[in-house]
Amino acid sequence: MERYTFTVFTPTYNRAYTLPRVYASLKAQTFQNFEWLIVDDGSTDGTRALVQHWQDGQLRIDYIWQENSGKHIALNRAVQRARGELFLVLDSDDACVPEALERFLAHWMAIEPTERQRFVGVTSLCKDLQGRLVGTRFPTDIWDANSLEYYYRSRVIGEKWGFQRVDILRQFPFPAIPHTYIGESLVWKRIAKCYQTRFVNEELRIYDVPPNGYRAWRSSASGRAVGAQILYQSNLNEHLRWTKYKPWSFVLSAIGYCRYGFYLRQSLKEQWRGLQGWAKILWVLCVLAGWGIYWVHDRHDRAHPECTEP
Repeated sequence: MERYTFTVFTPTYNRAYTLPRVYASLKAQTFQNFEWLIVDDGSTDGTRALVQHWQDGQLRIDYIWQENSGKHIALNRAVQRARGELFLVLDSDDACVPEALERFLAHWMAIEPTERQRFVGVTSLCKDLQGRLVGTRFPTDIWDANSLEYYYRSRVIGEKWGFQRVDILRQFPFPAIPHTYIGESLVWKRIAKCYQTRFVNEELRIYDVPPNGYRAWRSSASGRAVGAQILYQSNLNEHLRWTKYKPWSFVLSAIGYCRYGFYLRQSLKEQWRGLQGWAKILWVLCVLAGWGIYWVHDRHDRAHPECTEP
C-alpha cells in the first residue's frame, strides 16, 4: 500500500458548491506527496459525482461515503484509513496557500530528530480572503508549547490551522456518538497532556470568515447536549489545575455541564456522580445558574423550533 507524508482530510456534507476551492488549493501545492481523503457525511447534492470526476485527475483522492453521523465520526474513520504520516484537516469551504504543505513539512523537519517524538504536530496562522490575519499571532515566531498552555495561559485568539501525527491521533479517538456535536478541543487537550505542538507565525490557511464573524452550530441545544456535556465534563475533571489562569472558563464549563445535564434529563445526583474532586464544589456553586440558562433556552427552543436544525 502506498504511503504518503500527508493525509489531507476533508469532511463534507452537501458542500459540492464549496469543494472546488479545496480542490484548487490542493492541485496548486508545491509539495505533492499527499493523499486527499474525503469523508462524505451523507451528502445528497451531487458531491459523489463531483469527486469521482476529480479522481480521474492528478490528485490521489480516497472518497468514503457514510450515513450522516457527524464530523467527529468522520474524523475517527479518516484517521484509521489514513495512509499518511501527518494528518491535516482542511474543511470543505477552506483554501490554503500553494506552499502550505511544503512549509508545514519544513517546520516539522526543523525540530531536532531526537526531540520530534515529544511533538504531535505544527500549528500555523490563518488569513481571510482579503489577506488579513485572522485573530492574533503567537507569542514568538516559533513557540513550542502544548495545547493546554495555548488554551489557558496564552492570550492568542482566532482560528488556527495545523497537522497532527497519525499514530498519535489513533490513540485518542473521539467518542463514537453519532448525531451530536463534539468539539475538537476535547481531543486536542487530552493529547496536550502528553505531547507538545510547534506553533509558527506563518499564515498558511485561507479562512472564509462569515459575515457575522463566527460559524454558529445550527442545532437545537437538546440536539448538541450529549457532546457539549462530554466536553464540559472533560474540562472539569481533567484540566481543573489550569483554573488560576482562566477561572471564568471553568465557571462557564460548570454552568454548561449543569445546563446540558438538564437537557439530558439527568438528576442532580447523576450530575454529581459524573464529576471528580474539586469539580464537584464548582458544580454546586454553579448549578442554579445552569438551571436558569436551561430553563430560558428550553422555553425558547420550544417556542421557536424553526430557528434550529436537528
